[in-house]
Amino acid sequence: MTLIVVMVLSKQVANAQTGTLPLMQIETQGHRPITSKTEYIPGTYFIVDNQNPEFSMGSAENPLPLEIKGRGHSSWQGAKKPYKLKLGEKAPLLGMNKHKHWALLKFYEPTVAGMELGNMMAMDWTPSTRPMEVVLNGEYLGLYLLTETNRIGKNRLNIYEQPNWNVDEDTLPYGWLVEVDNYYENNQIGIRENDSWGMRITYHSPDSLSSAQRQWLLGEFQGMNAAIYDQDKINSTWEELIDVDAMARYFIIQEVLDNSDGFHGSFYLHKDLADDARWVAGPLWDLSCNQRQKTDYTFRMKTSYGFTPHWIGELIKDADFCVAVRSAWKEFYPEQVQSWMEYIDEHLLLCNEAFEQEKVMWKYTNQATLEERVEKLKSALLANIEWFNDNLPTAAGENTNVVPVNREIVKVEYVNMAGVKSARPWNGVNIKVTTYDDGSTSTTKVVVKQ
Repeated sequence: MTLIVVMVLSKQVANAQTGTLPLMQIETQGHRPITSKTEYIPGTYFIVDNQNPEFSMGSAENPLPLEIKGRGHSSWQGAKKPYKLKLGEKAPLLGMNKHKHWALLKFYEPTVAGMELGNMMAMDWTPSTRPMEVVLNGEYLGLYLLTETNRIGKNRLNIYEQPNWNVDEDTLPYGWLVEVDNYYENNQIGIRENDSWGMRITYHSPDSLSSAQRQWLLGEFQGMNAAIYDQDKINSTWEELIDVDAMARYFIIQEVLDNSDGFHGSFYLHKDLADDARWVAGPLWDLSCNQRQKTDYTFRMKTSYGFTPHWIGELIKDADFCVAVRSAWKEFYPEQVQSWMEYIDEHLLLCNEAFEQEKVMWKYTNQATLEERVEKLKSALLANIEWFNDNLPTAAGENTNVVPVNREIVKVEYVNMAGVKSARPWNGVNIKVTTYDDGSTSTTKVVVKQ
């Protein structure tokens, strides 16, 4: 009898929202089940936020229109499903920027931590995410992360967006959002990256290509790939095509998180409309943390599954990439580490009660409390940070000695690829030669695109 009572109480707990987080109530038309990732189902929603009533939207009596469908690859195969939402009208859900398109992701602590790290590392744009409880067609589904989706737009990735079916040669190189993907999609091109693996590039915007667009994108990625794999790292030209600083920051994020998928899939790149436009790493998506002892760069460490670390194995051989990594790292370490840890606590521990419901609802085998899980995550991240700080990348032959403070620069010259010197940088690849008052010199590669 006692066992029966406990089981009933557990079921009651699992089907009751806590009221400690915002609650989204969704009802599909005719209570149709959501079984497709391609077909939107019409429905309605409203949000109740007891802690911040100004964020409540609609009501049970006056719900707002939306469409909903499934999303994800491996995550869609789980018992708890992630969803994609398309609102009837743009709305600033939970105080985030107004938009129609949103995702309901499974609650996962590294997602919250990683997105904030993207903000701290000054990526062009990083999706915001907020925890909430969800009820679908009267059934309590537990804890989710309401998340902005990666899209070009005024309130998302704010760059020029190239139209579908474009054939204008002058604008073909601009306004792209693509993803180096580890899954096959219809809206995709492919190249051979090296002797061991290929590369799939999913084009999200534009998402319907003319023959001219497809050929341009294919040639662009073949060209970037060839430049990255150029064995002459001093004279390589990949920096004319890719923003070095943004790629360095993206690399740091994946290393600190110890995210094996960072250069394997969900590896987004975008390109704006400008005379000197280059491909920029980001926005972030699908973040994870292995929570293991780090002994090498993440892309070199083994996992329980096979993965293909696109480009990073070559980029880390380039001196300018390594310099950019060390420079960006100084902005984060050590000054911002503590504030990041505080953010993780503040934004995750408020989910304590809802997470206890989540464990019952979805039959978690790991019964650790959220506080215990957060502490374990922070310990792993702090260990990763210290390992990375002790193992900042340097390229072969690179001089990493710090210039003494008592040395003064007496002359700077730029040497182009023809060996001609100038006091001003040439357009294209330069070797910058700095001469100091003690007679010593230092050299760096500088790329100028006019």
